[in-house]
Amino acid sequence: MAEKGMVIVVSAPSGTGKGAIIEKLIDNDPNIRHSVSATTRKPRKGEKEGVSYFFKTRGEFEAMIKDGALVEWDEYCGNYYGTPRDYIEKTMQEGLDVVLDITVAGAVDIKEGCPGAVMIFVLPPSLAELEKRIKSRGTEDEEAIRKRLEYSYSELRHVNKYDYIVVNDDLDTAVLEVETIISAERMKYTRNPSILDNLYKGELK
Repeated sequence: MAEKGMVIVVSAPSGTGKGAIIEKLIDNDPNIRHSVSATTRKPRKGEKEGVSYFFKTRGEFEAMIKDGALVEWDEYCGNYYGTPRDYIEKTMQEGLDVVLDITVAGAVDIKEGCPGAVMIFVLPPSLAELEKRIKSRGTEDEEAIRKRLEYSYSELRHVNKYDYIVVNDDLDTAVLEVETIISAERMKYTRNPSILDNLYKGELK
């Protein structure tokens, strides 16, 4: 286990299944926490305040931006989304990893402000499958679907900004691949600079 928790950024076009991947990561690993984002989007059925999101008015969210209370924020499909700074810092100090499910624009901000962040981009197996998954939700009209697809295509062009790529053709395989990335990152010497002292209690001269 690394001496300090790390930030794990997971981005993907809408409909790629990153939410399901993150859910399984957290279920499988007690040392991973899901960052709770702030948003101006209206709650969906079953979503809970402080668990799914911190639901804010536009005025409240813009005040958070002004006060520097967000490590990143972005506007997506007419709503603000952002990551509260205090939650991230507290979680990492406890030695826990925190997963951020954010857009490409937000991820770029994280990479600049947190150089040690692990950047993972989840790809759909094909564009046709991506469109199929978005339409199968049945929660949006054709115009909303069209806009979501256009935004998804634009996000795919920024995959080169990430460290790792995972194709979500099969959910269990994709989860295993992300878990492998996280495991390798935890074992980096740069995340464990005191490893010799911790293991050998000063015996190694």
